[in-house]
Amino acid sequence: MSDNDEKMEEILETLKNGVIEFEEDEVIEAAEEAVELGLNAYKCVMDGLAAGMDVVGEYFAEGEYFVPEVLMCADALYAGLDILKPHIVMGENQQIKGTVVIGTVEGDVHDIGKNLVKLMFEIAGFNIHDLGRDVPLDNFVESYLEKDADIVCLSAMMTTTMIGMPIVIEKIRAKNPNAKIMVGGAPINPDVAAKYGADATGEDATNALQEALNMIGVLRDLSDFEAERKAQELDADSLMEPV
Repeated sequence: MSDNDEKMEEILETLKNGVIEFEEDEVIEAAEEAVELGLNAYKCVMDGLAAGMDVVGEYFAEGEYFVPEVLMCADALYAGLDILKPHIVMGENQQIKGTVVIGTVEGDVHDIGKNLVKLMFEIAGFNIHDLGRDVPLDNFVESYLEKDADIVCLSAMMTTTMIGMPIVIEKIRAKNPNAKIMVGGAPINPDVAAKYGADATGEDATNALQEALNMIGVLRDLSDFEAERKAQELDADSLMEPV
């Protein structure tokens, strides 16, 4: 391992632990050092800051951390992100051309998880329309249609609010049976997602991003198929036209 690789590993560990232990100053110092050394900012965000927040999510689920601790962890994450994000350089083949509508369903004011998923999407190059929290159910449908979104992401942290998810999904499916919908939050698991009729759920923000990338791939395949079918229909019509 080269000196540069060792330094990268050291900084990643500092970023990760700084988020977990809500040490905002340590995160800022490590992020600034990463920029000074010209290290990969995207890797620092994903394998440092986001990796730390994944652990925080586990602590929260296990009852080791509560909302105040999670908020302080998020502050540390965003402090590092403010420094690193302007230095993220992604190649053209890494830029994802997709539009996402995201929000926390009506009655639910928790948005930490939603914001982390949004962050992952933004870093990957998605065009994000964040509806915020406590979003009226019909607003998801209206925004999906207005923005011609590729993916709709619904978040809920409480069992009393997650019941709004299947209502949104049913209404969106009525407009477009092929719409891609992701659900997430503390009470959501793959079985619940399947029961509600969603296409995917993410165990954490990074997993949610991967699921979204998979769905975008499916949409592109469908679009290519549809374009090819229409081209074939046009060719057939032109052959039938009288000379």
